Amino acid sequence: MGESVQTLPYGSWPSPVDAALAAAHDGRPDDVGFVGDEVWWTAPRPTEGGRRTLVRRHPDGTEESVLPAPWNVRSRVIEYGGRPWAAYPTDAGPQVVFVNFADQRLYSWRPGAGEPRPLTPVSRVGGGLRWAEPQPRPERGEVWCVLEEFTGEGPTDVRRVPVAVPLDGSAADDRGALRELTGERHRFVTGPRPSPDGRRVAWLAWDHPRMPWDGTELIVAEVGPDGTFQDARTVAGGPRESIAQVDWAPDGRLLYTSDRTGWWNVYRDGQPLCPREEEFGAPLWRLGQRSFAPLDSGLIAVVHGRGATALGILDPETGDLVDAVGLWTEFAATLAVHGERVVAVGASPHSAYEVVELDARTGRTRVIGAPHRDAVDPACYPRPRGRTFTGPGGREIHAHVYPPHHPGFRAPDGELPPYVIWAHGGPTSRSPLVLDLEIAYFTSRGIGVAEVNYGGSTGYGREYRDRLREQWGVVDVEDCAAVALALADEGTADRERLAVRGGSAGGWTAAASLATTDVYACGTVIYPVLDLTGWATGGTHDFESQYLESLIGPHAQVPDRYAERSPAGRADRVTAPFLLLQGLDDVICPPAQCERFLEGVAGRGVPHAYLTFEGEGHGFRRAETMVRALEAELSLYSQVFGLKPPG
Repeated sequence: MGESVQTLPYGSWPSPVDAALAAAHDGRPDDVGFVGDEVWWTAPRPTEGGRRTLVRRHPDGTEESVLPAPWNVRSRVIEYGGRPWAAYPTDAGPQVVFVNFADQRLYSWRPGAGEPRPLTPVSRVGGGLRWAEPQPRPERGEVWCVLEEFTGEGPTDVRRVPVAVPLDGSAADDRGALRELTGERHRFVTGPRPSPDGRRVAWLAWDHPRMPWDGTELIVAEVGPDGTFQDARTVAGGPRESIAQVDWAPDGRLLYTSDRTGWWNVYRDGQPLCPREEEFGAPLWRLGQRSFAPLDSGLIAVVHGRGATALGILDPETGDLVDAVGLWTEFAATLAVHGERVVAVGASPHSAYEVVELDARTGRTRVIGAPHRDAVDPACYPRPRGRTFTGPGGREIHAHVYPPHHPGFRAPDGELPPYVIWAHGGPTSRSPLVLDLEIAYFTSRGIGVAEVNYGGSTGYGREYRDRLREQWGVVDVEDCAAVALALADEGTADRERLAVRGGSAGGWTAAASLATTDVYACGTVIYPVLDLTGWATGGTHDFESQYLESLIGPHAQVPDRYAERSPAGRADRVTAPFLLLQGLDDVICPPAQCERFLEGVAGRGVPHAYLTFEGEGHGFRRAETMVRALEAELSLYSQVFGLKPPG
């Protein structure tokens, strides 16, 4: 006979998912690529100081971490980074070019041939020289990259340009040996994509105050005899048209994704290939993201969907789209192709992100890397539901609801569970419906979680994304509150035991919710935006330095709005207990914002805790940090909700 189910109050269920286990499984494989016939990718190592390593899959199927600590394959371009590695086969084996996080230099290395050697110099000016999207051009003896170069000490004293770096190391100590590829000047650029015949090149560009999901330009140029880009011209895009990615078909026709219809769809030489009210692109938070990739046959591998994303093969001649068969319900914006092989990164509510290969000829799919292995009995995993709620004015709000769940425990009759409303970062982003052991950490203890893809989130078209224009701190707060109250009204959640939680832009939403509503009994605020005026006047990095022009409004025209909406200026209205978590090396949301917020709370008797972490930036990466943060968060809910978790 099976074990009987025990009755214990919500929040007091013993759970096999501890904070260390959740931390060890944080992150996902990314930046997949082919090196000859082999598949390589980057992978997180939370227990190794939060670094990312480079993983190689050998022909026999074994995996090898090819760069040992302390090498950290990660770029800081636009602070959120970009594709940090590339490789090409040689007679002596794979030759790898990668960005090392500590010094942001570009390195060249061959496995088994000694230490990596630097290809680029160090600059002592501001944030130095940074690199992303390396594309080896061994026939020219160079690698093409995006260079981000600081010209002064300020966070916005920076320029970006496509550059050729010599592969022989001659630029390792000589800035003058770096060759800029174009005189075209834009504030932001992506890596150049050469056409199959090498005669043309295409890239994306945009300028302040636009963000790349607002509007970008698709630029095409000729490649001159000396390798420089000539006769550059804009062929698509504009202030209100976002081109999310560009590439070339095998026959030399131009492929790109544009949201000119309100949805990121794939175009070939200006003609839509599969017009649908779905997204075939993703917001460009990192340079080098790929949501489509052309195959040698002329077919196109695509990551697409409305909300959730699927992996499919698009026939550009007929517009037919066939999705891969498998249990994965979400695919990341990283693709690589080789011949008719497609490699992607997929996950589901029951499995973490894995490296997946699709054979475009047979339709066969299989896991080839980072395979999901159940860390605990999967019966303890959450059982989420995708739902659509109604917000103010009848607008739709998309959310994922994770009820408390543990196969060995139930709550006493009549008790309603506490719920935590999770607001994602970005805010131009989305919470995917995938297995997350941080969520399981709470649900397996008897605490429900609801992830809200509030207005402004991606994956639901431009109109949904634009709901947040000049409404940040209003629509996101209202949508989260509407979901929380709907769960309470329908008897799913305890109205007196609701909490709000978020990091980065989600931290803003959590703090703004505590300052402007009485919905929540407490909140967890993680590396947040708290002071809009400071952010808009040099208090953050260049990429997002004018983001608020669209989220709040032009600062020169509505300065009062910046002050009125900032949680730092409304801290005196916060009465609910809260936990504030901050990395001391965060240049995106600096600790000074937290300190100003806390000044407004001081002396008012509001219970709170402020935990800071040395060596952590924007987004916690070290296992010990994540453990401390999760345990502190559980402590907050236990104290406020009257829970008694074991241990």
